[in-house]
Amino acid sequence: MEMLSGFGNEFATEALPGALPQGMNSPQKVPYGLYAEQLSGTAFTVPRGEARRTWLYRIRPSAGHGAFHRIDNGALCGPLAPHNPNRLRWNPLPLPATPTDFIAGLVTLGMNGTPEAPAGISVHLYAANQGMRRVFMNADGELLVVPQLGRLLVATECGRLEVAPGELLVIPCGMKFRVDLPDGEARGYIAENHGAAFRLPDLGPIGANGLANPRDFLSPVAWFEDRDEPTELVQKYQGALWATTLAHAPLDVVAWHGNNVPYKYDMARFMAINTVSFDHPDPSIFTVLTSPTDTAGVANMDFVIFPPRWMVAENTFRPPWFHRNTMNECMGLVHGVYDGKAEGFLPGGVSLHPRMSAHGPDAATTERAIAATLAPHRQEGTLAFMFETCAVLRPTEACINAGHLQRNYDAAWSGLAKTFTGAR
Repeated sequence: MEMLSGFGNEFATEALPGALPQGMNSPQKVPYGLYAEQLSGTAFTVPRGEARRTWLYRIRPSAGHGAFHRIDNGALCGPLAPHNPNRLRWNPLPLPATPTDFIAGLVTLGMNGTPEAPAGISVHLYAANQGMRRVFMNADGELLVVPQLGRLLVATECGRLEVAPGELLVIPCGMKFRVDLPDGEARGYIAENHGAAFRLPDLGPIGANGLANPRDFLSPVAWFEDRDEPTELVQKYQGALWATTLAHAPLDVVAWHGNNVPYKYDMARFMAINTVSFDHPDPSIFTVLTSPTDTAGVANMDFVIFPPRWMVAENTFRPPWFHRNTMNECMGLVHGVYDGKAEGFLPGGVSLHPRMSAHGPDAATTERAIAATLAPHRQEGTLAFMFETCAVLRPTEACINAGHLQRNYDAAWSGLAKTFTGAR
């Protein structure tokens, strides 16, 4: 699979020579008898730098479908539990015991908004053991997918992308796609963004280089299916699943141009910035993508990673410090051991720390860090991440009552001994 490199650029690609119209977006007659169709990710009149749209030249227009009807949601967007100030942590989502595709394997962990509001996020987990025979589209927001176990072969209207653990995938709102499982089973995390589209964060004093580089983001080249056979199309609309049956396969885009396209990124390419003197900067220095709000510096969601990196600060407590903050943190672990926890936080697991909840390294990690001999140290073999959002994430009833919820999570800090040496 060939891919296009760059982030936020205007791409153009065709699967058949001459399929892209020249000089106009919607000519009277499109080459090869194709139909012109635009997929808009933003309002028409937003500033040019904010506009997201792609022209698709396809065998059949998307308008050719029958009525959608409600289908069972499974564990997706289930009822929300009451607001909960407690720190929460779950073991990995169990892999299914019966045939389960990507759609059926979606489980909602929590939400901080409603799908009709142009802000907020929903956090989902997925666990699947069967490739999709149907096609899916999400009308409620863009999807940021973080695989933890097993590769995903994702066929979209714009082409195909293979995404492995250690990489991320973003699929625009409204784009149709199908997920196959080259390794037979898969598990991972999803942030569904209802707000402003993800983009690279501004670098400020860092300068022109650092963190995630635009050239390392990859989008697919044009690829299409021309199959006249019944295909179920499922869409998520206002938190519910709806389905219709098409007379043909809908991944039939022969050529396209635009910037509202799926893309992937290998997180091993992230250029981490860290201290070389003392103390260490806020975790925002590890931001890969951000969805901003109207308030400068306050994110609808930041996607932050904690990759392998050197730890070199002198006279410094090196794990994440104890803290309480206004943001809400949902953390996952792709592989290895997170440097803030000695045990209990497993690859595929997830934690939720709501606004102003006190958290930080557990007792064992704290004791080790205080006693450590400070020398340059390579943090190796790990990849943790955080969905950080300005609005409180409210967990679902299903996840609060799940068997893999760690009901003794608070014990991670119960061993913190009193070490005060001052006089009474």
